[in-house]
This record gives sequence, structure tokens and C-alpha cells, in this order.
Amino acid sequence: MPLTRTMRAIEIADGALKLTYRPKPIPADAQVLIKIAAAGVNHPDIMQRKGFYPPPCGASDIPGLEIAGTVVATGATVSRIKLGDYVCALVTGGGYADYCLASETLCLPIPEGLSFVQAAAIPETFFTVWSNIFDRAHLLPNETLLVHGGSSGIGTTAIQLAKAFDAKVIVTAGSKAKCQFCIKLGADAAINYKTKDFVAEIDRLTNGTGVNVVLDMIGGDYFPRNLKCMATDARLVQIAVQNGAKAEINLLSLMLKRFTLTGSTLRARDDAFKADIAQNLRKNVWPLFATGKIKPVIHSTFALKDAALAHELMESSRHIGKILLEL
Repeated sequence: MPLTRTMRAIEIADGALKLTYRPKPIPADAQVLIKIAAAGVNHPDIMQRKGFYPPPCGASDIPGLEIAGTVVATGATVSRIKLGDYVCALVTGGGYADYCLASETLCLPIPEGLSFVQAAAIPETFFTVWSNIFDRAHLLPNETLLVHGGSSGIGTTAIQLAKAFDAKVIVTAGSKAKCQFCIKLGADAAINYKTKDFVAEIDRLTNGTGVNVVLDMIGGDYFPRNLKCMATDARLVQIAVQNGAKAEINLLSLMLKRFTLTGSTLRARDDAFKADIAQNLRKNVWPLFATGKIKPVIHSTFALKDAALAHELMESSRHIGKILLEL
């Protein structure tokens, strides 16, 4: 049966999400077309909806950075991915739709035993966490990682990956229930930032030595507080700025304690950079899914037409783990 030429998609119109119809994409030489079964909802999607995070040049204006589904068409030079393959993929946009294009190099097989929904919860957070805590911050066994937003998609991923590679993990979260969930997931300690000063708590938990790596998506006034939590030769990785992009720094403390300050965004990086992360994940992390040592944490799913409700839930911070659209 021939495929229809149009598809449902969610577009952004005046800061709102609107269900519409778009022409079905046609894969370029190194791309595949995926019939989407599920797509992840992430904070960058919300930022894009609000006009703060435009898609890179050449990317789809449809939001959505991670998908899982079935390959239904391939470009002329595609050799590894076959028609009918079940894959999950990191994309630069286009995930909130029935079909989406993906680079062949950024498609990974769905891990053994996982559903489409579970697989769609993997790419954005696992690519981000692997790239930042292992490739950039060089987290080592027995070191201590501090993760802000421990109950978020990024946070639940960071807890599991850090523990899988024998690091210690301290997280911050905004409620007792979220803290308890993080501990159950594997975190060594969880701090309710609404009731306790995380700087004082980390000083207590580490006997005054501080943490070795900080993964921070908050920014703003958290930045100088993060510095107070860091051990000598510690590394801070900034991956978002939910509390603002500006902060003051005490350069003397940076010099005396030999801090490394870095940060990154993933969406605008080229396919070659992301493909290296994909191969590292397939080699080092995919076997952990098969054994059940790690798993994506799913909070809830929504129909494509209810994408606005998914955004509303994410902005409320009531969720623990990932929010997805299920098609």
C-alpha cells in the first residue's frame, strides 16, 4: 500500500502548539524516514515554543528532539539501516509528527526488551549526559557527582549512568517524594532544595571536601553556590540556564582550587560529533539496558494532539522522569 503524502504534525504558532498537516519528509542521501511510534518531550522544546531556542539552520521547525519507530524509507547512501528496522534516534527537530527524518549515524537499535515508548525516552537525555559527564567532565569511578534536578529526565539518567560506572551521586530535588525516588533509583544522597541549603548539606555529606563534578541545568544564582560545593580540581558542566544566564564568579577561588568550568548544548553540533556519542552509547550503555541495570524512567505519555498538555505538565515540575508523546 503506498504511503500517504501528508502527515499530522505539531507546529508552533504565536507561542502555542497547534495540530496541523504537513508534507511527509523525503530522506536525503544519508537520512532515513521513521514512522514515529513515540517521541520525547524536553525542556528545549518548551524554550523553542517560547521563542528562546530557534532550530539550527536547515532543521525542521517542528519541535521534538528524540523519537522511536520504524524505518519506512532510506536515502541513496544509507547502508547500515534497513527498511523495517526498529530504531530510536536523536534529531534536530521534527519529532512531534507522524514521520521524521533522521541521520543514519544517529539511529540506534531499540535496546533489547524495551518498548517504543521506553526507547523514545533515551536519545536526548542519554546523549546529553554521556557527552557532558563522561566526555567533558571525565567523571571517574569513586568520584562524586552533584546533579541538580535529580528527578528530571536528565537527572534520572545521570543517576543511573554515574552509578553504573561506579561513581557516587548526590542530587537536589524539589520535594520529599522526588528525593525518595532518586534514592530508590540509586542516588547516594538527595537534598530537598526547598527545605535545606544544598551548599551546607554537601559540605556535611562530603566531610568538607566537596564534589568532583557538577552537572547543572539551573545557572543564575546557583553558579556561585556550585563553586562552594566543589572539591579541588573539580569540574562544573553547565547544560542549561533555567534561572538565568548571568552570574558572578570569584576568580580567586577558581585559581586556588583549580576548577574547570565548561558547558555545552547538543542540538547545534554536527552529525559527526553526535555519531561519536552514539557509538559510545551503543558500546558502553546498550548492554546495560539488556541486563536491566539501567532503564529510562517514564512519568506519563500523551497523544500527539495533546502535546500542549505535555508541555503544561513539564512546566509544572510535577513529573518524575520523562514525558512522551505516543502515536
